[in-house]
Amino acid sequence: MADTLTLFTSIGLSEQKAKETLKNEALSSALKDAITQAQHVHGVSGVDKAMGVLLYNMASRLKDTKRLAFLSDSIAQRKICTELQLTAALDFVKSHPQDPINQKEFDEACGVGLVITPEQIEDAVESVIKKHKEQLLKERYRFNMGLLMGEARSALKWADGKVIKNEVDMQVLHLLGPKTEADLEKKPKVRQFKLKGESLKFHKPGENYTTEGYVVTPNTMALLKKHLEITGGQIRTRFPPEPNGILHIGHAKAINFNFGYAKANNGICFLRYDDTNPEKEEEKYFTAIKDMVEWLQTLCSHACIRQLSATLRSRCGPYSGHAYGHNAPPSPWRDRPIEESLVLFERMKKGLFAEGEATLRMKMVMEDGKMDPVAYRIKYTPHHCTGDEWCIYPTYDYTHCLCDSIENITHSLCTKEFQARRSSYYWLCNALDVYCPVQWEYGRLNLTYTVVSKRKIIKLVESGIVRDWDDPRLFTLTALRRRGFPPEAINNFCARVGVTVSQTTTEPHLLESCVRDVLNDTAPRAMAVLEPLKVTIINLPENSLSQVRVPDFPANEAQGSHTVPFTRTIFIEQSDFREVMEKGYKRLTPEQPVGLRHAGYVISVQKVIKDAQGKVVELEVSCCSSDTAEKPKAFIHWVSQPVKCEVRLYERLFQHKHPEDPSEVPNGFLSDINPNSLQVISSALVDTSVKGAKVFDKFQFERVGYFSLDPDSTADKLIFNRTVTLKEDPGKI
Repeated sequence: MADTLTLFTSIGLSEQKAKETLKNEALSSALKDAITQAQHVHGVSGVDKAMGVLLYNMASRLKDTKRLAFLSDSIAQRKICTELQLTAALDFVKSHPQDPINQKEFDEACGVGLVITPEQIEDAVESVIKKHKEQLLKERYRFNMGLLMGEARSALKWADGKVIKNEVDMQVLHLLGPKTEADLEKKPKVRQFKLKGESLKFHKPGENYTTEGYVVTPNTMALLKKHLEITGGQIRTRFPPEPNGILHIGHAKAINFNFGYAKANNGICFLRYDDTNPEKEEEKYFTAIKDMVEWLQTLCSHACIRQLSATLRSRCGPYSGHAYGHNAPPSPWRDRPIEESLVLFERMKKGLFAEGEATLRMKMVMEDGKMDPVAYRIKYTPHHCTGDEWCIYPTYDYTHCLCDSIENITHSLCTKEFQARRSSYYWLCNALDVYCPVQWEYGRLNLTYTVVSKRKIIKLVESGIVRDWDDPRLFTLTALRRRGFPPEAINNFCARVGVTVSQTTTEPHLLESCVRDVLNDTAPRAMAVLEPLKVTIINLPENSLSQVRVPDFPANEAQGSHTVPFTRTIFIEQSDFREVMEKGYKRLTPEQPVGLRHAGYVISVQKVIKDAQGKVVELEVSCCSSDTAEKPKAFIHWVSQPVKCEVRLYERLFQHKHPEDPSEVPNGFLSDINPNSLQVISSALVDTSVKGAKVFDKFQFERVGYFSLDPDSTADKLIFNRTVTLKEDPGKI
């Protein structure tokens, strides 16, 4: 151990780094072999620190240890002298897994023997700046200097990056001069959808073998070549939901990831149904899934949305030589030849067995230790497309990888619970000698204060706690649409959460924040009074009627406006009046006037009218122009000749963050229902601008919140769902 420690420090590793390396047996062994080989060339003391760093980085990054000697020798012979060359060398050996390595191709790929002079760097940078000179002079230091660096690096692949940057900085300064105050002003940010996290590590099409854990066979490179001929190097993903329920917020992340990654790379994404369990599937789920994928249209505009059936694609039966039959253990088919397995398959297909009596299995062991996963089983249940034509159904383990292969999927993206299926995925493709895509796993998206399990949502529906799968208190996509969540907001939320390997649990308020960001720019303003208080303006004539112009978007009045009537009788919120003045209260009291938004009036209380129980039922006020009156402390919203509507106010369905956690909710999620999760206001008053609203149209009711027209609405009765509240201002009462 002491000798190895000394060996590691002799190449420039610190003692601490050397000790850490010794704890990793595989790395320690590889590095020791690499140093020993280099010492054969340069002697015991001839390995300097620069070479030592390259040897260490090579040993720590190399996956295929059979290339260790080759790369160690390349470093020792000073063919590989920089980190850039080492990265190219590692990429080369990874992309050429089969012997022998072509030395000439390796040298060309790694820039062996090439020397870049300062004059070449100066000329290359000068050429790039000349190309972009007009735009540089226009944008000055706001120009993307990374573009200059990138093009110069492309022209001089093996040049030192620091030297190129220094040359770019010097020539730009010479062209533009020092930065001015205008150059130093911050450039406004433009929000763009970006994929991040695990998606940054993805392989390029046709380079599946560069992925850790990917199984390379003697025919892999030929199959990848054919795959590239078919796809032209196009990114291909797929979204394969099981049509036995409605999509939820977790699926939105999957839709974003699969369709978004394809769109970001000008690729294509397939909508494919995992319809391998017919007894749980219904036509309404197939339709609803397609509707929801199309609803999230901002990501799907460049993607292929085709309804593909996993079951129908896999109905070709088992491929010759690699599946075997299995009745109940011990199986009489366990070690029979493939011909007899195919006989079993034909007998299964013809319905010669009872359901559950015979299965066709794959002869392998999965990552989680599960043996011989089922490929086909008998189910006497009609399929929504083919009816009773078939009585055998393939399993997910059998169909998933083969459908991906048939569709030439480049990136098979799925959540972490499918990681154990990766071994059967690669095994079956390779056993059948067909193109094998790469399966990538990522962490699921979970939200607090909700459940998304199909089984549990069904219980909520059957118990009458929620109306259906689209109840706005749920986090299914149909429910979020009904509540008024814009698809752009859901997509922005998924992009903000990003893609990670670990499971993500997020608070609903982050999603609601994304909703507000979108609706603030897209939902026109209207005025609505949820708890009306009648106000009579006594100094206006009985038949007084005028039209008040209200901007749809007060921050940008150029976006349009609408008019609302203003008469002698208006309605305000009960909470906007207090009979007894309180400290800090800025709205209407008998002693304190208040302004009316958009109307140009300030009103003052003249008389408070109460019913027999002492409740305030009407105010008599006088008004004066806001141009002549003293500026009031606050302006309130109001309605006149309003439309009577129903308004539904939603709160969290559950009282605890994790309603499925027995430690938080010992009696189960059904015992954790928030009794105040829905409040129905049957006689809310809304201004006349909403009369022509269509289902799912969205509004901001000023000072109240964002609302969306519910599908239950009729011509005689409009129903609005509160989507989200406005941002809270704790200092305002």
